[in-house]
Amino acid sequence: MLYFLEGKMNLDGLIYLILAIMFGPAILLTIIGLAILKKNKKAAKVLFILAAIYVIVSLGVCGAMIL
Repeated sequence: MLYFLEGKMNLDGLIYLILAIMFGPAILLTIIGLAILKKNKKAAKVLFILAAIYVIVSLGVCGAMIL
């Protein structure tokens, strides 16, 4: 129990998890948008806009959690 209170834990996995939450869905939306760009330009444009909004919001929320 004392090990957890010492402060010498490696929290790299937590940082990677936060980064995955910040950029993962936006990257996925962008890839899907690129895949359907030739078939349906309007839907692809909507996905690109959603990806951009997600990045802006996630950088604000997760960035505030990191600080």
